[in-house]
Amino acid sequence: MIEKMTLKNGVRILYEQAPSVRSCSLGLWVESGSRHEPAQLNGISHFIEHMLFKGTESRTAAQLAEGFDAIGGQVNAFTTKENTCFYARTLDTHIQEAADLLCDMYFHSRFGQQETDLERGVILEEIGMYEDTPDDLVVERLSSAIYSGCPLGRPILGTKETLEDIQGQTLADYVARCYTPANTLISVAGSFAPTDIEKIAARFEGMPAGQPPAAQPAVYAPALTLKEKDIEQNHLCIAFPGIAAGSEDRYRMQAMSNILGGGMSSRLFQRVREESGLCYSIYSFSSSYLDSGYFGVYTALGRQTEMQALSLIRQELARFVEQGPDQQEVARTVEQLKSSALMSLESMNSRMTANARNEYLYGRPLTAEDIIRGYDAVTREGVHQLAQRLLDFGQMSFSAVGQVSKESEYKDCLIG
Repeated sequence: MIEKMTLKNGVRILYEQAPSVRSCSLGLWVESGSRHEPAQLNGISHFIEHMLFKGTESRTAAQLAEGFDAIGGQVNAFTTKENTCFYARTLDTHIQEAADLLCDMYFHSRFGQQETDLERGVILEEIGMYEDTPDDLVVERLSSAIYSGCPLGRPILGTKETLEDIQGQTLADYVARCYTPANTLISVAGSFAPTDIEKIAARFEGMPAGQPPAAQPAVYAPALTLKEKDIEQNHLCIAFPGIAAGSEDRYRMQAMSNILGGGMSSRLFQRVREESGLCYSIYSFSSSYLDSGYFGVYTALGRQTEMQALSLIRQELARFVEQGPDQQEVARTVEQLKSSALMSLESMNSRMTANARNEYLYGRPLTAEDIIRGYDAVTREGVHQLAQRLLDFGQMSFSAVGQVSKESEYKDCLIG
C-alpha cells in the first residue's frame, strides 16, 4: 500500500512498504528541470545535480563517497526537462545513514568556486560526449526544433555559453530560490520501519517556504533540422504531435508505439529491417511532458538507402492510419506492456521512481491494479482513432544527423 504524508510546509512524502525485501530506495525529488530555467541560466539544474556531490559544510566529496560505500549503499542522481532526483539504495539497516548523507547534500552543499570551475569542465566534456553520440544528438536536435522558443526545447546540459556565466554563488542562489517545500517530494520504497519515515519527515519540517518558478507552456510545432556530421551512418528521426504525460490516452499511446516499433515483432522492424534489410536499428517512442509531447520513429542507415527506408516507414504509418491494428496485435501488445510494467515494480528503485512521477503527474501514485485496468481498457478502435488523430504528415517533424541529403529531398520523400 502506498501512503502519503504532507508536512505543514508543503513537503510531500510517499512511502510504500515491501516487507519481503531487505533493501530500501530513498529519492529526493525537486520539480525543477531545464524547462524551469531562465534562458541565460540554461543547464543550471543539471549543474546543481553534479555539485551536490562535491562537498558540504561538514563533508568533503571524498567523505560523502566513503559514507555511502561504508554502508554498502548505491547513490546517484539525474536531471530531466521537468525535475531532478537524488537517490540512494541501501539495506534497511542503513536507511538513516543514507538519509543523513542525502539531506546533508540537499541542504548544506558548499558550491565552492574552485569545485564549480572544475565541474564546469566535466560538464563541458559531457556535452562533447553527447555531440559524439549521434543517436542521442538527433533526438535532442529534434526536440529543440519542435519546441524552439520554449524553455522545454532547451538542452538539459546547457551550452558552453550559458555554463561559463554560472558561478558558485549563482548555484547557491538558485537552490535557495527554487528548491522549496512546494516542489520537493520524498519517495521511499522497500523495507523500513514507521520510525524511519518519522525521522525523515523531521529532517524536512524546518525547510523554509518559498515560491518555485512555474513552467512556461509548451506547444508542439512542426520542424525540420539537419546536421552535417562525418560519420558512417545517417541517424534519422521522424516525429508527430503526441500527448501530455498525464493524458487519458497514455495507455493507447504506449500500445500504438509498441505495435509500430516496440520490438522485433513490430511492424516497422519487420518491414524495414527483416523484409528489406535496410537498417540494423529501428524503433518508435513517445516523449511526454506535463503539457505536451511527441511521437517519434528513429532509425540509422547508410545515405544510399535512407530514402528507400523513409518511404517504407511512411507507407507503414499511412497503412496504420488507414487500417489500424488487428486484434491479435492489440492483445499481444497489451500483455507485453502489462508484463513489463508489473515486472519493473519488483525493483524497489523502480517503485520509488514510479510513485514520485505519478504523484507529480496525477496528484497520486498509481497502484498495480490501476495499471492493469488502464492496459485492459485498450481497444483496437481506441488505438486506431489515436493514430488517425496524431499521425498527420502535415504536422510531421524531421531530424537528421550525418552525411545528410538536401532538405527538399527529405520533404519530397516524406510529404510528397
